[in-house]
Formats: sequence, C-alpha cells, structure tokens
Amino acid sequence: MPKVGRREQILEKASQLFRTKGYHATTIRDISEASGILSGSLYAHIKSKEDLLFEITDRGAEMFLRSLRSVVMSEEDPVTKLRNALVAHIRVITDNLEAATVFFHEWKALTEERRRIIQQKRDEYEAMWARLLSEGEEKGRFRLVDPKFARLLILSAANGLYQWYHPEGELSPEEVADRFADILLSGFTESEGGEKDESR
Repeated sequence: MPKVGRREQILEKASQLFRTKGYHATTIRDISEASGILSGSLYAHIKSKEDLLFEITDRGAEMFLRSLRSVVMSEEDPVTKLRNALVAHIRVITDNLEAATVFFHEWKALTEERRRIIQQKRDEYEAMWARLLSEGEEKGRFRLVDPKFARLLILSAANGLYQWYHPEGELSPEEVADRFADILLSGFTESEGGEKDESR
C-alpha cells in the first residue's frame, strides 16, 4: 500500500472534519490533532484553513469535469452517454464521499475570488450536461419538456447520493446509475404506443 504524504493526510482529515463538523466549526487545532501534528507545525504544510477547503473543492470540481468530459466527447449514442454520464457522476461521489459532501455543502464558505473559480467549474460541468441532453433531443432520442429543469432534476437526484449511499449496501454505483437512467428514460407514464427503451 503506497505511503500517504503528509499533505494528503492533512487533506483527508480536513475533509472528514469539514463533513462532520462543518467548515466554520472546524478549527486549525482540530485539524492538527486529527493529523497528529502540532498546530504550529501544520503551517509548514498549509497557509490557512481556507487553503484546505479550496483544494478539496477544486479537486472535486476537476474530478467531475474529467469524468464527464470523456463521456460527452465520445461517439456513443445519446442514451448510452446518459447512462455513462450518470455512472461517472455517481462514481465520483461514491469514491469520495467525504470530499463530495464538502464540495456540495461548504464551497460557498470560500472567499469571493476562490468561490468564483469553483462556480466557473460548476457552470462548465452543467454546460456539458446541457450539451449531452441537447444532443439527445436533436437526434430524437430524448423528449425534454424543459431542458433546464431536466438537467436540474438529474443532477439534484444524483448529488443527493452522499446523504444515503453506503458502500456496503446492496447496489453498486453502476446499479444505482442504471436505476436512475431507467426511470429517466421510461418516465412514470406509459406512452401511447407502449414504447420502451431498447438501448440495454
């Protein structure tokens, strides 16, 4: 097992504390004690508590972007892309539950300039989802009553995983993504022609 560097250890402990206590309630002393480092020595590795929050949220934003970019740029059918995009999104959350919680909950605690950086990356990510859904609509694979709210519905549902997903649970991240995709693609009512999604 590779040895975890001191900074990575500090980031890991900070993620755990920010998740359980919240960013504002977590002190430098909390982080130093959890990391097994004296408070004064902690500053040899970081400049401020906000540095940790920014690095955690920025890493999260980059993970989401990387995971989706390859899906959107692929030549797959839009329905397959939707399924793969959900798997990618859910995988980022389930593989990084603590950091994902911090990313969703605490990023607005950043100062203005850093918050703007994260917001730009969040906007870029949503734009890729919009592109994916628009492509599906243009190719006649999706019927979107409201593209913006379709995107919000998908991301809101997927983002909520950090609240209830348990790695030891019955379903894998891929199976959860498939359940979501099946519901999104089939809807809640039977179509007039009784058509079903035949992509699987």
